[in-house]
Amino acid sequence: MTRQVLFVQGGGSGAHDEWDSKLVASLTERLGAGYDVRYPLMPNEGEPRYAAWKAALIEQIDRLDDGAIVVGHSIGAAILINTLAEHAPKQPLGGIFILAAPFIGDGGWPSDEIQPRGDLAEQLPSVPVFFYHGTADEIVPFAHLQLYASALPQAAARALDGRDHQLGNDLSEVAEDIRGLAAGLASIRRH
Repeated sequence: MTRQVLFVQGGGSGAHDEWDSKLVASLTERLGAGYDVRYPLMPNEGEPRYAAWKAALIEQIDRLDDGAIVVGHSIGAAILINTLAEHAPKQPLGGIFILAAPFIGDGGWPSDEIQPRGDLAEQLPSVPVFFYHGTADEIVPFAHLQLYASALPQAAARALDGRDHQLGNDLSEVAEDIRGLAAGLASIRRH
């Protein structure tokens, strides 16, 4: 059985083709056979707007099979996690993987479009959540990882030593966690 993985790009002009495509290539290679990594171009990537990206994400998420994995990078990850808190997927997800995401709210970044959520942990689907952030990220401060860890204490928070905002274009840890999660889900579903 092939497991679907939806990868949500970050924002910025050329982010899809010039930057995050390298993350997708790393993830696809490290996952290997048995995974269908989907990587849609988000609307107006140079100037991401929450409403437009949320609508595009809902359309993509609602097409996923039961047990699919969602992965988001940077502002795409922040939009993804807030979209999931506001819109329950049609099919149960297998896991949520958030990479180098800005935290929207107290201590993090302000937003005119995304409202800070004090109920993020309660509103997200009840699936495993993983956060990854490079200690050398010069775009989104490393401290945002701790803000997410405090908001979602049940989530796994992984500090990647010396990695930048693009995580060194190496998603080996993410792939390992996805494979481990998928193996655990497979054994659970057999019983």
